[in-house]
Amino acid sequence: MTIKNLRNIDFEILIECFLECFAGYFVEMPIDLNYYEERWRMAKVDLGMSFGAFDGDNLVGFVIHAVDIRDNAFKVHNTGTGVLPNYRGRHIVDSIYDHALPILKEKGIEKSTLEVITENIPARRVYERIGFKGIKMFKCYHGAISIKKERRDFNLQKIHFDAFDWSRTDQNVYSWDNHIETLKRGPFVAYVVHKGSNRESYFVVNATTGYLAQFEVLVENEYSWERLFSAIAQISKTVKINNVDGTLNQKIDFLNHIGLINTVDQFEMELILK
Repeated sequence: MTIKNLRNIDFEILIECFLECFAGYFVEMPIDLNYYEERWRMAKVDLGMSFGAFDGDNLVGFVIHAVDIRDNAFKVHNTGTGVLPNYRGRHIVDSIYDHALPILKEKGIEKSTLEVITENIPARRVYERIGFKGIKMFKCYHGAISIKKERRDFNLQKIHFDAFDWSRTDQNVYSWDNHIETLKRGPFVAYVVHKGSNRESYFVVNATTGYLAQFEVLVENEYSWERLFSAIAQISKTVKINNVDGTLNQKIDFLNHIGLINTVDQFEMELILK
């Protein structure tokens, strides 16, 4: 078994291995190559800092890393780990990290993060064995927005990402793929909800897919959440929301209140390298 970076791998071979590894997973994975090209470009995946296990010339396992400065730290984020079914039980992920971690440290990486579905006990044990520790719980939702009485007392404004003061938002509550540094490189649109002269709330959405990446109330009052989701429903009646920070009780309560379904939960895990 040989461990090396994935800089020179054919993308179709990587995706073929990826999809075989995730067949029968907790959630159904897209099969379109363009989806992964776009998603990984947005996340800043670096295949030179990603690593695979090879049996001869055949890729049998991988750890795919996105690389960026987030929260004033130079980080890698594991955006996909997989081992082919016939090769499981051989500690291949451990071997990949044994090879990768010294290289990441040498490159100046300070932290490594990942997300793992809470029900995926075997994967959690592997990451804990390597040294990762759980730091957050994320909750995922989808469904049709159901508000008993939609609000109309607001103005909805589409804005350019650069026209909004993102320092007013807490980007630490968002996962790697939902962070503003990722979203501004993708097919997402930002909207502000105005109540009178106030910027009361905002959201960021892919209107084509209904993927709701960020949404926050900036000025809290009795109907601010109703106005926010009434505005979102004007863009997409059905939404998919991944990785809502589990400590945000008011946000989670409202998602439950409007009838969205909690599909899976995930842990964010972190390994300090420096």
